[in-house]
Amino acid sequence: MARKKHDDADAGGARGGEPDAGGREVVPAEREGERAWQAALRPKTFADYIGQKDLIDNLRISVRAARENGWALDHFLFAGPPGLGKTTLAHVIANELGVNLVVSSGPAIDHKGMLAGLLTQLGERDALFIDEIHRLSPIVEENLYPAMEDFRFDLFIGDGPHAKAMAIQLPRFTLLGATTRMGLLSAPLLDRFGFHWQLRYYDLPDMTAIVQRSARLIGVGIDAAGATEIARRSRSTPRIANRLLRRVRDFATVEGNGTIDARVASGALDRLAVDHAGLDTLDRGYLTVVCERFDGGPVGVEAIAASLSEERGTLEEVVEPFLLQIGFIARTPRGRVATASAYAHLGLTAPAKAPSGGGPQGRLF
Repeated sequence: MARKKHDDADAGGARGGEPDAGGREVVPAEREGERAWQAALRPKTFADYIGQKDLIDNLRISVRAARENGWALDHFLFAGPPGLGKTTLAHVIANELGVNLVVSSGPAIDHKGMLAGLLTQLGERDALFIDEIHRLSPIVEENLYPAMEDFRFDLFIGDGPHAKAMAIQLPRFTLLGATTRMGLLSAPLLDRFGFHWQLRYYDLPDMTAIVQRSARLIGVGIDAAGATEIARRSRSTPRIANRLLRRVRDFATVEGNGTIDARVASGALDRLAVDHAGLDTLDRGYLTVVCERFDGGPVGVEAIAASLSEERGTLEEVVEPFLLQIGFIARTPRGRVATASAYAHLGLTAPAKAPSGGGPQGRLF
């Protein structure tokens, strides 16, 4: 049975909280409710996990080898935008191994003593999951190195010339790290992970299957067309799909017969300002600023953030990854550039200089 500590599961955004479907921070009471909601829908085994097939197939082999031979699983790092299932994978791995899972996050481990407390409560072959691991302080990170390599924690007792070093031997454990920004991890920390896994955005069939599974678990009637409509507008992200499902369920319950079909889903999501491509008000505002105020770019992210009165980190971690994936913007050495697909989505005429874009869009939608 996995146990849970300091849960900041798949936290995203630069403002310290989980973003909602539009990337805005959720207040603490809402965040607790969201965690309970996500935990109820979270897959428990590899068999329940939908999507990321190559990753899951490889993890099955590693986990089975560790379980059958009685050794600790190697340290793994999961990278990707918020909401793609990094925390879920940590829980699945712990459940499949039959070990305890201790969950924390980079910002929560704010001093060496906190790290020592987490490591010393681990049992043999237990797993420690650190979300947003790129936000560990340098001092904490340096003390993590011997723990990962030699299962040893160096503790100093006293101060100055009379300080004594004491090595605490740790049980063999597995560190599972997650990050939304792999480029911010130091090379020494990256080298100590056995493998780095990049989670991809989900395709439409997998997203539809996730919506159908979630609807079944919460007891909501939904047909195939309704599930596809929600999946299409979920930015290829399971967390957002589950949130939109809950909102559409509200409309179906109050204004319909409780069953979600394509008409109910489309009407509800239109009223929630989530368009057919999954873009919300902030996404469209981003594209409008680039296309109209800056003539399609190139423009720096700081200028865009100032125009929208948004944090740069929110744009880089929540908004831009999906816009890049669907080909609505491009990154150049001089800044962000809107593509012809972005202009078409906004109903504008693209200038001749605009790149075509829209490469992955057909596959995703």
